[in-house]
Amino acid sequence: MKYLIALLLILNIGYCFVATKSPTPHSSAISLSQTFDNSLYNADEEVWTIVNDEYNRQFNGIELIASENFASKAVMEALGSCMTNKYSEGLPGARYYGGNENIDKIERLCQQRALSLFGLNVNEWGVNVQPYSGSPANFAVYTALLKPHDRIMGLDLPSGGHLTHGYQTAKRKVSATSIFFESMPYRVGALDGLIDYDELAKNAELFKPKLIIAGASAYPRDWDYKRMKEIANSVGSYLMADIAHISGIVATKQCNNPFEYCDIVTSTTHKSLRGPRSGMIFYKLEFEDLINNAVFPALQGGPHNHQITALAVALREAAAPSFRDYIKQVLTNAKALSNELIKRGYKVVTDGTDNHIVLWDARSTGLSGSKIEKILELCHISVNKNTVIGDTSAATPGGVRLGTPAMTTRGMKESDMELIAGLIHKATNLAIKIQSEEPNQSKKLVDFVKHMKNELYRDDINSITSEVHSLSKSFPLPGVKPSK
Repeated sequence: MKYLIALLLILNIGYCFVATKSPTPHSSAISLSQTFDNSLYNADEEVWTIVNDEYNRQFNGIELIASENFASKAVMEALGSCMTNKYSEGLPGARYYGGNENIDKIERLCQQRALSLFGLNVNEWGVNVQPYSGSPANFAVYTALLKPHDRIMGLDLPSGGHLTHGYQTAKRKVSATSIFFESMPYRVGALDGLIDYDELAKNAELFKPKLIIAGASAYPRDWDYKRMKEIANSVGSYLMADIAHISGIVATKQCNNPFEYCDIVTSTTHKSLRGPRSGMIFYKLEFEDLINNAVFPALQGGPHNHQITALAVALREAAAPSFRDYIKQVLTNAKALSNELIKRGYKVVTDGTDNHIVLWDARSTGLSGSKIEKILELCHISVNKNTVIGDTSAATPGGVRLGTPAMTTRGMKESDMELIAGLIHKATNLAIKIQSEEPNQSKKLVDFVKHMKNELYRDDINSITSEVHSLSKSFPLPGVKPSK
């Protein structure tokens, strides 16, 4: 009997060993692991090289495009997370797919943080965080509140407005907004560059818009939302604010508050708010169903959950006291850059700025904004050409838009803005020389660009570029550096 017991024990031990031994991975699992666990460098070196080149461009250059910023490492990690895998049409708690319990959590958290950051009462305001970016957010509002061919009034593009606010020319309806709705712009004054609220009131009385939009892409001053609400009320219009550019400034209470007077407030999230490329629509609760149904199913499918996750992270960052300090420095830097350009004899629209934007009227230099953009780009300073009041064509704008959020994120202060103004001045003087020496005295951009790359100017370009690199590389670049 004892031998039988011993034999049974040996067999049992052997069985336990076999049962607890890790199974041999299936050959297909090994193949998938090799495919999906590779780094970007190992999986696609060609793409990795382009991404790495872009990282180096950002690190070595000076970024002055007002609609750009540098997201944090945490925001970038959220953007590259598994949240991108999930499909989730619908709203939290009412999805058209299963398995959304964690997506519901993150979207609700993002909504809570958005309302809290802007100090909004949840019994009065709601927010939709599903728009893919600012333009779809704006069109969702139009879809929700308007019928085809209803009338809207937004700031004219040459006055610093935005395409999605209804821009059109005499020959072309440029924006889809102007295709589906009837659009009449309001403008800034020709002499002072400030919004003419009296003219807006007069034209609104004649045009009777259903929606008036307060918002811009290149207006350097604050908004009189109270006056605009009075105008809207006088004609029975909704009032919407598009705070895409100034959302970080609004959140930190460094400008007038649109939520006090507006029915709807839209925003992108990647500019002064320093988040991912995404969008938000804040609405009075009476518009909740209209807005939500316009976003989905009217215009969008499944939301980009990685963007919503990253936005939740950015909203938490923006709620920190350090973010208010950052925004204050953004505004201080913009004033310093504006003042330094004026000292050097350049014309700045409205003679200064209340926000992060400096709008430079470069027409007195004899150069178009396009040519200045090209010469600065060659010297690794990123700006964008921009229309200014009096321009007859958006294709040949006379201005340059400058912004301070990105380089302030990297740690630059007022003295650095003065250095940057000096570099812009050097490049502009070089551009004037290049244009004057163009062999055929052509004023065309294509001829200017071709002559700009002449060997004659290489040393001057290299000298300015070297100064740009020296300044920029002394400040860290947030985010994630591509690794091998």
